[in-house]
Amino acid sequence: METRARVNHVRISAQKMRLVVDLIRGKGAEEAIGILEFNARRGARVVAKTLKSAIANAEATQNVDVDTLYVKTAYVDEGATQKRSLARAHGRATKIFKRSSHVTIVVDERESKNGGRATAGRGRRRAS
Repeated sequence: METRARVNHVRISAQKMRLVVDLIRGKGAEEAIGILEFNARRGARVVAKTLKSAIANAEATQNVDVDTLYVKTAYVDEGATQKRSLARAHGRATKIFKRSSHVTIVVDERESKNGGRATAGRGRRRAS
C-alpha cells in the first residue's frame, strides 16, 4: 500500500528541485536518505525531510517495515510565483520572479521476488 508526503510552497524553483528528486526515484528508502544527506544542493534538505515524513506516514498508518520501503514516485510541480521589480537606470524597472515548488514523494513496500508466497513444488514439470 503506497503512502505519500507532500510539501507545498518551497521557495526553490521546480527546475532545481527536480535535479535532486531525480536522484532518488526508484531507490530504497534508506539508500535515498543516504544520497540526500551527502548531496550539496539546497533542495536536498527539503526532499530528505519530505522522504522521512513519507516513511513515518507509512510506519504509522500501514505498519510496514522500513527496510522494505522504496521511493515509488517522486515529482515536483511548479508553485506560485511571486513577482517583484528591481529599479534600474533611467527610471526603468526589471521584473524578478521568485519561483516556488510543490514536492510530492510516494513510498511503497517492495514486492518480494515470489510475490510473497512460497512456490516450492508449484512449478510446471516437464515430461521426460
